[in-house]
Amino acid sequence: MRLSEFIEYEAGDRAERRRLAKDKSYEILDRLDGVDDQFAEIADNNEFGSVSPSIFVGRAGYPEVSTGLLSPVGNEADAAQFATSGEWYTEGVSISDVFERRTSLLNASQSTPVETNVHDAWNGFLGVQREVAIADRPVSVEVGLNGSPELDLGLSPGDVSTPTGPRAPAKDATLTENPHVPRPVKKTLEDDDWAATGAMNYLYNRGFDVYEINTILSAGALGQQENRRLVPTRWSITAVDDTVGQFLRGKQRTATSVDTVQVFHNEYLGNSFWVILAPGQWEFELVEFKAPGSVWNPDPEAGIWLASDYEGKSGRTSYVDQTAGAYYAARLAVLEHLDEIGRQAKVLVLRHVSDEYWGPVGVWQVREAIRHAFDGEHGESETFDAAVKNIVDRLPVSMAQLRRQSTLAAGRQSGLDAFL
Repeated sequence: MRLSEFIEYEAGDRAERRRLAKDKSYEILDRLDGVDDQFAEIADNNEFGSVSPSIFVGRAGYPEVSTGLLSPVGNEADAAQFATSGEWYTEGVSISDVFERRTSLLNASQSTPVETNVHDAWNGFLGVQREVAIADRPVSVEVGLNGSPELDLGLSPGDVSTPTGPRAPAKDATLTENPHVPRPVKKTLEDDDWAATGAMNYLYNRGFDVYEINTILSAGALGQQENRRLVPTRWSITAVDDTVGQFLRGKQRTATSVDTVQVFHNEYLGNSFWVILAPGQWEFELVEFKAPGSVWNPDPEAGIWLASDYEGKSGRTSYVDQTAGAYYAARLAVLEHLDEIGRQAKVLVLRHVSDEYWGPVGVWQVREAIRHAFDGEHGESETFDAAVKNIVDRLPVSMAQLRRQSTLAAGRQSGLDAFL
């Protein structure tokens, strides 16, 4: 399909079905206002039984970290839906849906020094947390608390940018069932000499998605014996995206390049993603355009905020400067597609964050939106420059602005394909 036809197609019915309502939704404020009632019984008893689908390791106060069991009290039958996964995209969850699920999770937590070696942590609170992390389904638990759940709420749109459920200090925790642990996970646990990088790639090759792997890593259940530590959840997400991405890139170093300029598009949760694959050796760049009034550029009077990060065929040796975890999530999604088709390419990802994105839901939406961009039709262009020009006409920036920000767009203007 020619690019002009593809862009017209994307602007039609399919894009409309995936687009959220233009009006910002602050229904989450009503939801937060009633959270205290949901946990009132626990506040009276200081103990509860529930089903825990996941864990959370915070980074505030590092090197002392808060490590907790997440439990959807009152929603035990649907516990699996409360763990972040690619299924959220398939369900078509909204921003309000994400916030409601997260504020429904009670975080029963303890403070633990991050240098604590958790290699043999099979007893007590850390042991229960590890069992939940390595299980392949939610686990029944009994939790004792040292205080009542607390939720610090400022009920205004500006104060709910990163909502979390109530937090309560945990006294103890016990399992009320035997968790089911997949055999590949048991193998990584039993090998004390297996570096975390190899273990992550092993699990990925055995069909585990990055969501499962980063939870296991966060609990300190991967790596060589002397290096097994708790990893803050936010860091573990990026670490797994980066590690698996580098593994896939290594497989593609001698792959044949794509032979046409291909353009893919998807929209989700107020984010619009354009992915351009062009002939050549691997290069990758993510350029973000954040609209005034969007979550990371909240001033409605501000101009478009631009950010970008790039890597050449040798990859990166340092953490990105401007696009944070979104870079690694986007890169992984692209590399998975290239691995599937057995090709390599120069890749430019353009992300427009509109003012419909009024609350942050996490980098999972970047990963899933780009993964699913490759599911449908795509457009083709005669040149990379022509593809960029056609897309920029649909973005809130000029070609000059993009070239000032983008390594690929700027460098390509003097490339051979610009003269074809």
